[in-house]
Amino acid sequence: MKIKRQIRYSADTATAVMVLLWFFCLPEDLFEGTSYSTVVTDCNGELLGARIADDGQWRFLLCDSLPEKFAIALIEFEDRTFYSHPGISAGALVRASIQNISHGSVVSGASTITMQVVRMSRRKSRNVWQKMVEMFLATRIESRYTKDEILRLYGSHAPFGGNVVGINAAMWRYLGHDGSDLSWAEAATLAVLQNVPSSINLAKNRDTLLFKRNRLLHRLMDKGHLSEFDYKLALEEPLIDKPFPLPQQASHLVEWYDRMYHGKKSSTGIKLSLQRQVEDVTDKWSKELRTLSINDLAVVIMDVRSREIIAYCGNADMNYHRQGMFVDIANSPRSSGSILKPLLYCAALQEGTILPQTLLPDVPVNFGGFSPKNFDMTFSGAVAADEALARSLNVPNVHLLKEYGVMRFAELLKQGGITSLNRPADQYGLSLILGSAEVTLREITAFYATMAAYYQYGNADTEHFTGFPLTDKIALYHTFEALKRVNRPDQLDWRRVVSVQNIAWKTGTSYGSRDAWAIGITPHYAVGVWVGNAEGGGSPGLTGARTAGPVMFDLFNLLPKHSGEEAWFIPPNDAEGESVVICRHSGHLAGHECTDTVRMLLPRKAKLSNSCPYHQSVIVSLDGKYRIADRSEPVKKINRFVLLPAMEWYYKQIHPGYESLPPFKSGSMTDETDVMRFIYPDNGIVISLPHQMNGEPGEVTFSLAHSNPATELFWHLDREYI
Repeated sequence: MKIKRQIRYSADTATAVMVLLWFFCLPEDLFEGTSYSTVVTDCNGELLGARIADDGQWRFLLCDSLPEKFAIALIEFEDRTFYSHPGISAGALVRASIQNISHGSVVSGASTITMQVVRMSRRKSRNVWQKMVEMFLATRIESRYTKDEILRLYGSHAPFGGNVVGINAAMWRYLGHDGSDLSWAEAATLAVLQNVPSSINLAKNRDTLLFKRNRLLHRLMDKGHLSEFDYKLALEEPLIDKPFPLPQQASHLVEWYDRMYHGKKSSTGIKLSLQRQVEDVTDKWSKELRTLSINDLAVVIMDVRSREIIAYCGNADMNYHRQGMFVDIANSPRSSGSILKPLLYCAALQEGTILPQTLLPDVPVNFGGFSPKNFDMTFSGAVAADEALARSLNVPNVHLLKEYGVMRFAELLKQGGITSLNRPADQYGLSLILGSAEVTLREITAFYATMAAYYQYGNADTEHFTGFPLTDKIALYHTFEALKRVNRPDQLDWRRVVSVQNIAWKTGTSYGSRDAWAIGITPHYAVGVWVGNAEGGGSPGLTGARTAGPVMFDLFNLLPKHSGEEAWFIPPNDAEGESVVICRHSGHLAGHECTDTVRMLLPRKAKLSNSCPYHQSVIVSLDGKYRIADRSEPVKKINRFVLLPAMEWYYKQIHPGYESLPPFKSGSMTDETDVMRFIYPDNGIVISLPHQMNGEPGEVTFSLAHSNPATELFWHLDREYI
């Protein structure tokens, strides 16, 4: 009795051990440690491109499902009882034993699809013991996975010859498509090919491959999977030939995903049909730009609603070999030129620093050695802020940045997603607004797109705009309106171009003509273009308006057009701002002396802006010909719009209707500081004069404006007449 009890106990223990071993024998991930290709698809799952796995194989991640025809052909060829066996096929074992005995060698392994999944996952040498292990593990796999899941595991890891692993990679390499419209001949070929890819492949033993394909097609017809007519058509279909290259759409974007998500499958917002059109347009423009010694061009197109990139060209025309062709310019920091000006304008409006038509100084100026100049080397004296933006004037925008604050503006750019500002703000200085900072096309296009998106959807979708700094809808609207009437001083009449559709757009050119930018937005799309040379060389013909601008408009022509209310941003309503009285002449809040005014809907912080500093009450003679300072005769008071002398001198040259103040009557006491003002140097500037080659001190030129240009001036330095 004791012996029987011990035997029973030992058997129970062994059974328990076997059950536990069976239950825990599989790792959580069957193919743990396997390297996969990076796969990048468009918004509809279409393949944009892929990068090879670490082990040199084209092995895509687990496929979502097998093409139906391939699954049918595979089961018929490999494992006809797949859906009925528990991982091991008794009939196949008997049949294999008979075949092996009759041939005197192993000609059939009786492996089911499930057992082959085990073998591929373990990668062990093939012998009788390993075959037993595979059978044991196959039953466990059948208990963990569904039949369709086992088919997916098999289809994703089966070798197809060469360095091609898995059905998805095989279809792209051997068929040149994703298998969505797989023919019976193609399905049968792939089913046969994966069986013995080392001895039957596209380059050798093609007759054997063709024979096995056709035999499988006949079996499929016999089983009723295809008609006799379809069978005959399949026989006529040529055998697939040499491998196809994988798609190379948005190749720089695919490279970025490979760096960021190596070995993963990534779905993007790219629209493949649009991507192909964009690449055709950019390739065409690249050929034309090369005649100007401009080799590189990058494009980013974003959908405003989703803020997803729907077309991406890191560098155009990859068929033209040149230095820098592999540089992803769209994701590389480049000098911003004037492309940041709309952001400053919008921020200044939002904070009440300016109003839309606030006059900004446009006169020669020197900020501690920094003397900004306008593109056309002229000055307007004073110019409305929205006009300064539309004309991309440098001097007024530098004044605006000085008033708004460099550090404050740099922080705003970072909050808006610009990550390339990695130096302290004071190192950029006031030239930040003219290009001393570098930005990427990808990030600056996203900034513009987010401005449009916030205006359209910000109130209803605030959680997706957390931290975005430009949130005043009226400030945004005025910015869009100013950009819609862009007028550049480089002799290009863009109004004829943009009349086709409303586009808020801005161009920029960096110092030395190294970077040309153009970014445009509508309520639906944002298009960003960069033109230049990847290695940093400049070109005399490189400007934003002349090179990047035309490309941008061509790209907008590829996008769907909208009409009616959808064609432009709907004006903001009264509840979103404040109704404010503005001086028509200065654009400031109207003061007591301002008689010509207009009421405007402005951001709520507009009330923090300055009142008009240019209208003043002036005492003049009764005939209005002279100003009177000492009340020595009958006088009258008038209100006049009066600019500072330096501003006035330039302003009245292009505004003939501007009236200067009348002169003081002879003998009347005056304050000369009211009638003349230094243009250079400004008060507080420190000037250093280095010695010349001959040892003598250098020279400096002083300039001032006087309300009466005929006045004789006497110059003194430290009270010494010079």
